[in-house]
Formats: sequence, structure tokens, C-alpha cells
Amino acid sequence: MNRWLIHGASQLLTLKGASDRPKRGKQMSELGIIEQGSLAIENERIFAVGSREEVEREVRLRWGGLDGVRVLNAAGKVVMPGLIDPHTHLVFAGTREYELEMRLNGRTYLEILQAGGGILATTAMTRSATEEELTEQTLKRLDRFLLHGVTTVEAKSGYGLTLQDELKQLRVARRVHEEHPVDVVSTFMGAHAIPEEYKHDPEEYVRLVIGEMIPRVAGEGLAEFCDVFCEKGVFSLEQTERILTEAKRWGLVPKLHADELEPMGGAELAARIGAISADHLLKVSDRGIRAMAEAGVVAVLLPGTAFFLMAPCARARDMLEAGVPVALSTDFNPGSSPTVSLPVIMNLACLNMKMTPAEVIAAATINSAHAIGKAGEIGSLEPGKQADILILDAPNYAHLSYHYGVNLTDSVFKKGELVVQGGRRCDLPI
Repeated sequence: MNRWLIHGASQLLTLKGASDRPKRGKQMSELGIIEQGSLAIENERIFAVGSREEVEREVRLRWGGLDGVRVLNAAGKVVMPGLIDPHTHLVFAGTREYELEMRLNGRTYLEILQAGGGILATTAMTRSATEEELTEQTLKRLDRFLLHGVTTVEAKSGYGLTLQDELKQLRVARRVHEEHPVDVVSTFMGAHAIPEEYKHDPEEYVRLVIGEMIPRVAGEGLAEFCDVFCEKGVFSLEQTERILTEAKRWGLVPKLHADELEPMGGAELAARIGAISADHLLKVSDRGIRAMAEAGVVAVLLPGTAFFLMAPCARARDMLEAGVPVALSTDFNPGSSPTVSLPVIMNLACLNMKMTPAEVIAAATINSAHAIGKAGEIGSLEPGKQADILILDAPNYAHLSYHYGVNLTDSVFKKGELVVQGGRRCDLPI
């Protein structure tokens, strides 16, 4: 039996009380802090959280004492839920570093895409890669995520754009989920771009997504969600709604890349169709913000993408004040946000979107869990939840946003197992 006692934390952030509904407004600043807090783990689950005296009392009642219990002294450190990244494009081949200079010379994201770069360039490289090659590359990326304190990631397809290559991406996501400590939650995103072979007949590609891809993905149980890049020059509002309506019919939960480059009304569609999240939202309208707040759609904001594209950030404060639940993500991908550092994203959310250090922690834990439908299991430190725990080499949570570009990850528990210690993987054979 796996038993751990973590005690003496300078601050233990529980994020408790938001498993049923995401945090909104002022709730985003309520971290459930326990000074000099302790936590007990049994196998994969948390079974006690509180002061050292309270937790040790429960430990003795349950285990009869501390014999055989492994103890981690977290004195001078912050203990908090493992970080959750609810929007990544994890599985792909190749890189696109040459696009940075193109953007510096004035080319826009859509101009690069229309010239055969962007998503289409990665699509070509991903199609030519084998499943083994994609698996090897993806496992390395998950190692980097883990070392930055991330214990769960969402992963989208969308770099295959054929039935077989979309299935290949999703099978790789499932395989790495089984092989790596980091949990991978899969999203089908065949509607990520119009592939080159369909550029003269985009509607035929939409029919392929609806008629062949969605049934196969759902039939094989390869994804929980379906996402669409709803954007001018990519997929229209009408096409997006048709795709997501069919996805819902097959049991896939809708998500949207919404209002990123143009104010398309994607947020309003997300609210109308019952999407679990609307992501990006750089150009969201006031009406879209109100609709999301009323429908409870999680706004997944990606300040790293805006930073890398040299674009204005999303209006996080307007969303928070309107009562929209806000989450944060890296948007890890090879073109517009090639970073695995969710802590850096949290820094950017403070500096460029004026979120507070407390708000960004709520956004990167419990609200991100809600954005992928996992808040009943992860995102907070409460009895019965999965023991996904991040320990920071910092005396208080404000250091996480104060030290930009610095990785403060000291230790990570995943499902009750210590997998990172002293900033290094400790679950691998030497």
C-alpha cells in the first residue's frame, strides 16, 4: 500500500469547494490556504487535508500509526494541486521556427497559413511521421510538461486532416496517456484547417469530418471532446455549428477555438450549443462575454499565443467581472505558442491580462479541470480526489507569478506516486 504524509507546508493551497462549479469573480481569489498545512495520501487518493495535528489524528485512526508511512517535509514550500493544461496541440511532427522571422517581417498568421505554412506545414510533416516517431516525440514533450508541474494535459488532433492521420494522432495520444505519468485527455479536431486537397471545395471536407471522421473517432473511443477552429477563412459559424451538433450526437463534448483573429460570434455559438469551453477569445464581443457568463462556458485564455504572435491579449478582467469562469493554458503547438511552461503563462496572465497571482492559480488548477470535465477528480486538494500534487520551492504562492521565466517546481506527485523530486524525475530507473 502506498502511504504518504506531506507536512509542514508554508502554505497548502486546497482550492476546495469548487468541484461542482468553476470559480467565478471574487471566488477566483479564494485559494483555501492552510498555513503549516499537511496532507495524507493513500494509494492514488488524498484522504486527509488540514493542520498537522488534524491530519496526524486521522492517520492514526485510519492506519494505526505512522509505521510504513513515507514522510515528506514541505517546510518553507507551497503545496498545491498539480497544474492542468486544458488546451494543447501535443501530438505533431516537425517544427516551424522559420515562421518567427516571417512574422517579424510583417506577415500575419492567416497570410502564413494561406501560403502553405502554419497548420498545413505541420500537417505535411505529421502525415509523413510514423506512429512510433510521433510517440517518441510526444513522450519527450510530456517529460517537459511534468517538470514544470503539469500533471494533466488536454491534447487535440488536427494535424492529420485525413481520416487515417487523425486517427493516428489520437491513437498516439491514447498510447502516451497509458505510458506516461501525465494524464492526457483527448480532443478530436479534424476541423483545424482546410487541407490543401480540399481548398477548392471546403464543404466537401466538412462533409468528410461529419460523415466519416466523427463516427470513427467516437466509435473507437479515441476522444472525449470535439473542437473546431471557427475563424474567417477557416470554418464558418454555420459549418462549426453543424460539426459540433453532429459531434454531440456521437457523445463528443463541444469546444471552440473562438474569436481569436476576427470577431466571428464564436463565443455566442459556444454558449448556444452548450460547449464546455471557448478558447482564445482575443476578439470576443461584449455580447459574447455575457452569453458565456449566462451559459457557464469556461473561457480558456492563452496569453502565450498572443505574446508570441505579438497581438493584444484577451480581455480577462472584463470576463472575470462579467462572471465568466476563466482558465489558462499554454496552447502548446509548433507555430503560435511553442512552450510547455504553464508557469510562464501564469506570469503573462498577470503582466499582460492584469489577473492577480491568486486568480491565475485558480485558473490553472480547478477551472482548468472544469474546462476538460475532470473537476470531480483533479484540480483541488480535497479528500477523495486523485493525489496530483505540486510542491513549489517558494515560501508563498505569490512567488509563482513574481519569478517570471523561473521554474519553481520542487516535487510532483501523480496519482499518489512521487515522480519529480528536487526538480528532477525520480520515477525512472537510473
